[in-house]
Amino acid sequence: MRVVIAEDSVILRDGLAALLTRRGHEVLAAVGDGDALVREVALLAASGGAPDVAVVDVRMPPGFTDEGLRAALALRGAHPGVGVLLFSQYVETRYAAQLFGGDARGVGYLLKDRVADVGEFLDALERIAAGRTVLDPEVVSQLMGAARVDPGIARLTPREQEVLALMAQGRSNGAIADALVLSYGAVEKHVTSIFGKLGLAPDAGDHRRVLAVLRHLHLTP
Repeated sequence: MRVVIAEDSVILRDGLAALLTRRGHEVLAAVGDGDALVREVALLAASGGAPDVAVVDVRMPPGFTDEGLRAALALRGAHPGVGVLLFSQYVETRYAAQLFGGDARGVGYLLKDRVADVGEFLDALERIAAGRTVLDPEVVSQLMGAARVDPGIARLTPREQEVLALMAQGRSNGAIADALVLSYGAVEKHVTSIFGKLGLAPDAGDHRRVLAVLRHLHLTP
């Protein structure tokens, strides 16, 4: 992967860059604020070498509030093909809802304190670079608590809601089967039922998973 990093902590920024480099990925830039992130990606894109994914802290200079999220929104608007992983200690629901309420393919949000395994972090980053959506369960919980109610979700059975919650975390059908101790075929049936109850047509292809997740988060009508 070709990666850019936006993180104000020098130690964490350098540590992430070293980790990614050791695992064979290319770190194109490592900056300390959101404005620098947007500039670097624009320069890289102009030279024909846009990154596959950006790792972005939420709270950065100058105000340490939501500068990273706003930079991520600007980045996605200008370069929708660049994946974005928000990697932070905090959940900022206002701008996160905007970010996931658009085209959420290739977008993720993980909490630093909850990432305990380097392999899982790298796997999440690779899934985002490949166009998938990855969400920490705590992010899912807070986004749901801050959002409006979607009556379509009420039609799902408790088991289907469990499956959909795991889809929101970026889990594959196989991983969902393992987590819920179900057969792969049973998970496929639940997923098909979810799509049907949410009115997601078969011709939407793999994008239906993202649309279903957004409905789960109450971010789309």
